[in-house]
Amino acid sequence: MSAAMKNIFYYSHLNHPVYLELMAKRGDVRVQKVEARTSPADMNEVLASAHAYQIGSDQNEMPPDYQACDALFRRTPNLLMVSTHGAGYDTIDLAACTKAGILAMNQAGGNAEAVGEHLLGMMLCLSKRIIETDRFMRREAGIKRVEFMGHDLLGKTVGIVGLGHTGGRIAELCRTAFGMRVLACDPYLDAAAIAKKGAEKVSLAAVFREGDYVLVCCPLSAETRGMVGATQYALMKPGAFFVTCARGGIHDEMALVDALREKRIAGAGLDVWDPEPPLPSHPLMQFDNVLVSPHTAGVTHESRIKITTIAVEQLLGTFDGRRPPRLLNPEAWVAFSKRFEKIFGRLPEPA
Repeated sequence: MSAAMKNIFYYSHLNHPVYLELMAKRGDVRVQKVEARTSPADMNEVLASAHAYQIGSDQNEMPPDYQACDALFRRTPNLLMVSTHGAGYDTIDLAACTKAGILAMNQAGGNAEAVGEHLLGMMLCLSKRIIETDRFMRREAGIKRVEFMGHDLLGKTVGIVGLGHTGGRIAELCRTAFGMRVLACDPYLDAAAIAKKGAEKVSLAAVFREGDYVLVCCPLSAETRGMVGATQYALMKPGAFFVTCARGGIHDEMALVDALREKRIAGAGLDVWDPEPPLPSHPLMQFDNVLVSPHTAGVTHESRIKITTIAVEQLLGTFDGRRPPRLLNPEAWVAFSKRFEKIFGRLPEPA
């Protein structure tokens, strides 16, 4: 292995201190922090020497100047890799990375348990009307419990949009814990692959039409932005719930307001917003049958450690010449390999 120093930088913060602890075990790796108050001279020095960028995965939390795009790449001539803090990668322009011969990788699966449990918690809270009774009892006395009769999850149908790590985990939880029928829409998986995860492959329309619970678990991309709107909500059963822990921008918030106001669906659980965080005056905050959280589904102590460990292992493995297991743009491998050889004097493993 080359003894050349590998330079990594991050903007403002890391997910967990274990990142620096693990990186410190390697004498050939240097991790540097930049932030808004970093002097222009120091900033330029860090960016010019950087080989890898550990980037935040939430577009709402990353300044435009430090998102992975052409503008940043013009300041980072030696950059070989961009690694997100989490599963999301809307802070990365994949096409720009590929054009520049830069590998993009995420930490998919690292928070699947956390998000899966959050989705299930929202489903239970909404079905049992826990959030509604909690809010009522905090406002006034004399609640009539029969007016807040809920439903069991047992034997119901759940429709999942995106059957990746998180979608697969919530599918497993719903199927094994509650014997639910699981429907899934995922254009990147065929019926056999979806069946292996215990679900039935159906269309997006069928997920919304047949699901007692509709869960969105796909990443935000050009394909999924604005994918869920009035047309999809109109397909839902009056007693169905819409739940998402994916990304704001995938679902139309104002169309959801209309569906709830007209009582066309039973309620919603929302962990993601556009923009984030929403103001208390947001129209969706005014419904007692809407359960909200501030994009915290994947933020648990356990998931932060797991995701951070995966991020370190992927970067170090790639520096050692191995192909990263969570590569988002495999088409960039050939160009990356040539740049890697030019910088470190050796080729990584064959594609």
